[in-house]
Amino acid sequence: MPGPKKYPSNKTIAKEVVKTLESLYPETPIPLQHEDAYTLLIAVLLSAQCTDERVNKVTPLLFAKANNPTDMIKLDVKEIESIIRPCGLSPRKSQAISELSKILLEKHNGQVPESFEALEELPGVGHKTASVVMSQAFGHPAFPVDTHIHRLAWRWQLSEAKNVEQTERDLKSLFSKKLWNKLHLQIIFFGREYCSARQHNPYSCPICSRYGHPELFEQEDAKSSKKNKK
Repeated sequence: MPGPKKYPSNKTIAKEVVKTLESLYPETPIPLQHEDAYTLLIAVLLSAQCTDERVNKVTPLLFAKANNPTDMIKLDVKEIESIIRPCGLSPRKSQAISELSKILLEKHNGQVPESFEALEELPGVGHKTASVVMSQAFGHPAFPVDTHIHRLAWRWQLSEAKNVEQTERDLKSLFSKKLWNKLHLQIIFFGREYCSARQHNPYSCPICSRYGHPELFEQEDAKSSKKNKK
């Protein structure tokens, strides 16, 4: 089956992507369970290389013991590590949680700072984590890009970037700032349901079937051809 031959500009594709995502996901609940900016920050930190589903099973256990910086620094790092172990990278994450909690108390009166610069100075907090907190906790326009959104941006011909930093810049230039916070979540939801990393068929994907990168169809056709030869 031949893939699409002619494509509109990426700006036109971007408009159609927004229409599709808005029709599928008019509501975008934040997938990580949290109570405030601090618990969201910890949940996002734990979500690195871990599913939201698993994080949501672990955080109630952690937050039952400490859901604020004051209580968190009372816990031994090894105790934090034992609780969050299912999320992976527990030695590093537990150390970061303990250290950033101390910094919040020492430098920010126990509050999560409302700026990219201050957030990114915290241990274990990179630009993507800071972007999630700024957008979802404080409502500032941000476009957090992880490897999943990076992959979909390429699949949909919205960016040819080789890294998440450039993909973020590309997406910000294509989409209106007022859409960023919601769109980030819509893309995540769509990726999980229709455009996963594995077992993805561009011919049946609602967006890839119309605007998918030509290489997607070449790869899929090559797989089909291989199967037929067996």
